[in-house]
Amino acid sequence: MIKLFVMDVDGTLTDGKLFIGPSGELFKGFHSQDGMGITLLHKAGIHTAIITGRQSEIVEARAKELGIKEVFQKIKDKRPVLEKLVADLGLTMEEVAYIGDDTNDLGCLSIAGKAFIPANAVDAIRGHGFIGLSRSGGEGAVREAIDLVFGFEDKTSARETF
Repeated sequence: MIKLFVMDVDGTLTDGKLFIGPSGELFKGFHSQDGMGITLLHKAGIHTAIITGRQSEIVEARAKELGIKEVFQKIKDKRPVLEKLVADLGLTMEEVAYIGDDTNDLGCLSIAGKAFIPANAVDAIRGHGFIGLSRSGGEGAVREAIDLVFGFEDKTSARETF
């Protein structure tokens, strides 16, 4: 049973595009269905967390809006952060679901009990047995993974394992 759902941001919760002006990051687009899915996780008593390689006030604001308390930004090596979080919560890796789209997510994807990659994931993380989603980051991929965690969809229909 999944007790912790962990997400990357750029390319997972967003489409990966970065809009940066002279004063810094201007905006990111988040999918409302992902937000509803995260709300459903919280209602079910499942912890949520974000581990991202970039630093962003926008991510902080979105996490606060959704009630995500565990937010780790500007993380180069994500795996030790995930391992510490799991230990701090008294969980096992089998109780963790992780979704990420790029090579800096590979360490976390490889140890999580359920590992999801959006349709737009880079080729370098395919071929490892992760659950490939039909939706891309920023287009409901997180919600699709959450639905699979809850068993709302049959993961074998229209999905490949990469």
